[in-house]
Amino acid sequence: MLFSVSMFVTDYAMKSDELARAIEERGFESFWIPEHSHIPVDRLGPSGVELPRYYWHTLDPFVVLSVMASVTTRLKLGTGVCLVPQRDPIQLAKEVSSLDFYSRGRFLFGVGGGWNRQEMGDHGTDYRTRWRRMKETIEAMKVLWNEDEAEFHGEFVSFDRCHMYPKPVQRPSPPIHQGGFGPGTLDRVVDYCDGWFPLYPSVPDFPRAIAELRQKAEAAGRDPGGIEVSTFFTPPEPAVIERLREAGVQRVIFTLPPADREKVLPHLDSLAEKFLAHV
Repeated sequence: MLFSVSMFVTDYAMKSDELARAIEERGFESFWIPEHSHIPVDRLGPSGVELPRYYWHTLDPFVVLSVMASVTTRLKLGTGVCLVPQRDPIQLAKEVSSLDFYSRGRFLFGVGGGWNRQEMGDHGTDYRTRWRRMKETIEAMKVLWNEDEAEFHGEFVSFDRCHMYPKPVQRPSPPIHQGGFGPGTLDRVVDYCDGWFPLYPSVPDFPRAIAELRQKAEAAGRDPGGIEVSTFFTPPEPAVIERLREAGVQRVIFTLPPADREKVLPHLDSLAEKFLAHV
């Protein structure tokens, strides 16, 4: 099993370069960063609960991961998640391929449709069509990553023949991991992704969900073993980890507090001692 960490990297938290070195030195496999471009004051949240301030203090994920790539050599670097429907597909394709090129093939492309209606509305995205837009954006990016003269014409994305470089190191693309768990999620994973990473509390029965994912993959002619399963916001409890391992989860992602080094490093050390000491 792979052990990873995530954090809302903010302007008041531990600096990205120091954090990356600390994570790699302790032996974690990867680091994942969430994304929010901004948080509208009047928002329609999923439950009406007030958000912590780190949601609107989070730094741009591609800038952070580029900094982290520059001071590490083994640590994989992931978005958890990139809000694809809110981003320009051509620009996003270049950001992804540039980061994969710069990190020498260490980028993991975690994607999601988003939940904040006002946030995506400010980007010109309709909440009701976000999933169709995300699929089409990813399809268009795959064309840009793999063709010298790329062309794409769809419902939401359209461009004539063009050159876009650099191409990503990982071919045909960096691994695409779908976040979340809801109606249609597993179908989207099988359709155009390489992995699935739901929030730990959101899946009531992991063995059943993973079995369903494998069945859908087989029905679509895909190798079920080629779809990697991870869990986000995983509680650092050995009994939980063992149950997830038995269910077929291959990577667990723990959460670090968005705080200064005096709070983050002890937390990181505790996770490493508990889960990496005998790896």
